[in-house]
Amino acid sequence: MMKVTEPTPQEIKEQKIYTDWGLTEEEYRLISEEILGRLPNYTETGLFSVMWSEHCSYKNSKPVLRKFPTTGPQVLQGPGEGAGIVDIGDGQAVVFKAESHNHPSAVEPYEGAATGVGGIIRDIFSMGARPIAILDSLRFGELDNERTKYLLEEVVAGISGYGNCIGIPTVGGEVAFDPCYAGNPLVNAMCVGLIDHKDIQKGQAKGVGNAIMYVGAKTGRDGIHGATFASEEFVEGEEQQRSAVQVGDPFMEKLLLEACLELILEHSDILVGIQDMGAAGLVSSSAEMASKAGSGLKLYLDDVPQRETNMTPYEMMLSESQERMLICVEQGHEKEVVDLFHKYELDAVTIGEVTDDGLYRLYHHEVEVANLPVDALAEDAPVYNKERKEPARIRAFSKLADFQPTITSGEETLLGLLQQPTIASKKMIYETYDSQVRTNTVVRPGSDAAVLRVRGTNKALAMTTDCNARYLYLNPEIGGQIAVAEAARNIVASGGRPLAITDCLNYGSPDKPEGFWELWTSADGISEACRVLDTPVISGNVSLYNETDGKAIYPTPVIGMVGLIDDLAHITTQEFKQAGDLIYLIGDTKPDFNGSELQKMQLGRIEGQLMAFDLAVEKKNQEAVLAAIKQGLVESAHDCAEGGIGVALAESAFKNNFGIEVSLNMATANLFSETQSRFILSVAKENQEAFEQMMGEQAEKVGTVTATNQLVIKTEEETISIEVTKAKQLWEDAISCLMK
Repeated sequence: MMKVTEPTPQEIKEQKIYTDWGLTEEEYRLISEEILGRLPNYTETGLFSVMWSEHCSYKNSKPVLRKFPTTGPQVLQGPGEGAGIVDIGDGQAVVFKAESHNHPSAVEPYEGAATGVGGIIRDIFSMGARPIAILDSLRFGELDNERTKYLLEEVVAGISGYGNCIGIPTVGGEVAFDPCYAGNPLVNAMCVGLIDHKDIQKGQAKGVGNAIMYVGAKTGRDGIHGATFASEEFVEGEEQQRSAVQVGDPFMEKLLLEACLELILEHSDILVGIQDMGAAGLVSSSAEMASKAGSGLKLYLDDVPQRETNMTPYEMMLSESQERMLICVEQGHEKEVVDLFHKYELDAVTIGEVTDDGLYRLYHHEVEVANLPVDALAEDAPVYNKERKEPARIRAFSKLADFQPTITSGEETLLGLLQQPTIASKKMIYETYDSQVRTNTVVRPGSDAAVLRVRGTNKALAMTTDCNARYLYLNPEIGGQIAVAEAARNIVASGGRPLAITDCLNYGSPDKPEGFWELWTSADGISEACRVLDTPVISGNVSLYNETDGKAIYPTPVIGMVGLIDDLAHITTQEFKQAGDLIYLIGDTKPDFNGSELQKMQLGRIEGQLMAFDLAVEKKNQEAVLAAIKQGLVESAHDCAEGGIGVALAESAFKNNFGIEVSLNMATANLFSETQSRFILSVAKENQEAFEQMMGEQAEKVGTVTATNQLVIKTEEETISIEVTKAKQLWEDAISCLMK
């Protein structure tokens, strides 16, 4: 193979090659004049370009992230490490984080989704935790074209292919469909792990002379500039960068997981730090580990395990090949590590050492190919406070009259809503996932939250991912509050107390004042809800530039939440349990149709002002429901979300094929209103008195569960009567019918 000659520092400057890699002229000037006092060479320019990308440096979002509450008595590790950690008592903790893999999934949906799952799993075990569950949050365009159907099929196959092979159950998630995601689907994955307090690890490289070791798979040319690729907009018709998408190997990752956990648990005396080689691969893991510890590094690139010939320093440092970790080990103990990884048939190679000079130096063929201050790559990346401007649509929406749905038949409307892809059963999707592997799953996909027991205790963890981006499109601040509240409502309906959140902030370009305004204002809403509901933000990621041909997705801050169920007896699911149980509605209903599924179904778009929302009412209703569940008074609980009470009642009836007789003092349309802070509960007759006494005014008895095959709902205007089997069939088959 011919040796490729890289452009000289002078050529890089003159031809402005750095702009192709996402550096601005001002950033390049800063690097050459203020940081280095010379022109950076090809490798150094590449290092800065990925480390200063939004994906690695958060340069556009740091001012936003500073708003989030990140501490609390339950928080053992907040943002800044591979994942956040929350105390669950008895010396144990839960570790979790969510990540986006949107751009790769738009280009290579199978590998994009698979490597998204692989990367988030590594973040969890790099903390010393054993991963116990995966959840996802997916967004696609409408299912009326071959491209979207292909993306959905391949993304789901990628998630299940990786999770099923590595043996970690995929237990929950959410999928929504809106035209704005047609060119830019969202693929967000969350991983949850368990750890003992004593085993918590940090990603740091300290102690002069200590060894920097590379473990796991060999480095190839895949994923080079993946971090830059994730920080750019799409343009239709351009040849997409397939080389920026990595390729995953779940069997290799399973070996890496077990080897790393053995290293952490059995050799903690020699392990100084450990970090996943994720975005920007070797450069980001090594520079961040040194910067966090205030040390310097020397790396010898000839020793990096490579699976391709003639790799340049630039390619090795920027490759995002999967299934690799970087560790820092006490000097003199390298052989212990080599032997341990050899047992798992994995590479473990010393590629460098810790220094105390704060410099980041790379050597290749005995030549120094990079020499930079390590903090310049990590801690001291530039931070921008971008211009903010309210989008014109917000003002236009405020002038519109509230949407009034036209309902000629409540039955037709309910059946229509049950077949909307965002509401319809996702069974076709989650049945491809193994949700039972490792046998800790108590509540599988299909209820409000997934639940896993904590082995050796009487406790369980409830987990969910949530976000209604339509609400944020109408009002980012209140929509942000609702995203957190809805996640908490799902945890509460499962019998859990919400602990903390992780987030995936998926937005358009922050370079547009309107785009940055959406990010900024929705962060205010998320922060406020986290404070009121006592769920600090412990980890997360930011995915900006989700645009195609200049058109942005809806602002979509996906909220991943974990809650603690104190006693397995408190685990609650959404389906009705027996005929004769009483049905109660918690929360008031108003005519809130702007941004609703009904508005989208009838108008073909969403518009108007978002409903009023009160966090104090939300908290009060959640606390009341959780208290009733803990008292053993609740048979089933389901939150009212998309499609309102009508859909919530139908979904509660479907699983066990019960009927209902319900009478509501409201117009038929209000059955489908999406007022927040509401639950549908069922209560056994013998608990009626105790339940009503406890709940007081907060619960309204609306009907009973029946053994008939009929959903009977009386409103002020009509009596709706639908066969349960018919409604369930339409709800279950809707997505498969669209896919065909």
